[in-house]
Amino acid sequence: MADVETDFCVVGAGPAGLVLALLLVRSGARVTLVERSRSFEREYRGEILQPGALSLLDELGVLDAARARGAHEHHRFRLEDGDRVLLDSDYRALPAPYNYLLSIPQRHVLEELLGQCRRFDEFTYVDGNRVTALLRDGSRTTGVITDRELVVNAHCVIGADGRYSKVRRLAGIEDGRLDVFERDVLWLKVPVPGEAPRDVRIFRAGGEPVLSYVSVPDSIQLGWTLPHGRYNEVVGEGLDGLKERIGAAVPPYAELIREHVTSLRDLSLLDVFSGRAATWVRDGLVLIGDAAHTHSPIGAQGIMLAIQDAVVLHPILVDSWQAGDPSSARLGAFLARQRDIDRVMRFQVAQSKVMLSTTGMAARVRPKMASLVSRTPLYGKILRQIAYNNAGIRIATEAFTTPGRQNSPRG
Repeated sequence: MADVETDFCVVGAGPAGLVLALLLVRSGARVTLVERSRSFEREYRGEILQPGALSLLDELGVLDAARARGAHEHHRFRLEDGDRVLLDSDYRALPAPYNYLLSIPQRHVLEELLGQCRRFDEFTYVDGNRVTALLRDGSRTTGVITDRELVVNAHCVIGADGRYSKVRRLAGIEDGRLDVFERDVLWLKVPVPGEAPRDVRIFRAGGEPVLSYVSVPDSIQLGWTLPHGRYNEVVGEGLDGLKERIGAAVPPYAELIREHVTSLRDLSLLDVFSGRAATWVRDGLVLIGDAAHTHSPIGAQGIMLAIQDAVVLHPILVDSWQAGDPSSARLGAFLARQRDIDRVMRFQVAQSKVMLSTTGMAARVRPKMASLVSRTPLYGKILRQIAYNNAGIRIATEAFTTPGRQNSPRG
């Protein structure tokens, strides 16, 4: 197989990798995107888009088309304890037009981003290839080799290949995993019972909190929380007993769980942890998205942070490419992004303690304190933090080349 010469090699066709690829080809660079899977038809758990992600996807011209494939708006986030609503975050209080949460299958967004990328002759998509080695010239990463003997030579390699990043491991960078969360999440789906609710909800009354929201096309996604690291013990109790435990935690869906969860294959475990890689930048190499930092599903931050990473990194890469300098010194401007990520990590730990604590005095006091805070002006600031992370992040459209570089759609 012939070597590929490119300006940027992006590994991983998730939200971070595809958004970055689109930004770079719109800036005139040659981009080769290497993805191990052959299609987007696989199971995803990250489906909620915060306003900060919606605004950037809309500016890229992919939001409307992705929504047209199927999506569901949620207006509020609610923390409920039996008949009591402890937190009621109404996104309609935020400025329009992005004053809602959007539940959308991730593949809808990825397919639209890939379609936009393919409108540029500078873009090459290589699927069904797993990266097995990094090419190096001294301390600098100069490309990748895949399991199909594809060699990609690049000015810079970007690892956007998720929480278990192969690029990160090949580079010898520690993942910085922190087991700071008390609970993992077991995901399942049941049919929507009647009219779909417009709320993302956490049920606390059953002692084992459950996250709930409508998932396209016509199901309720449920995330039942269980003690961290104890999945095998819980499953060992048997499927029927497990279904009863989940149903007791989320009574409105108990009967649907009994009927529609028929095997362990209907359940999917998310090992919940946070992590920040020891470094995100080396000569000729950058990590973004989950490859650089991993988050809890609480607050639905992951996709937004990944997209924002790509937007922040884009002008830094263009500057590096135009200067012919892929050094960590030049790429290191991206490390300023760590302030945003550290703030999110601290906030998610606090959120988890408030919403998911199930034992001791903290389980009784913290939700009540959150309920009180939600009635003060401070909560408006908290909601904006959750919705936007860093509202000042903007796409560097000045780095884009003229529309004449864009070609008619291909394949």
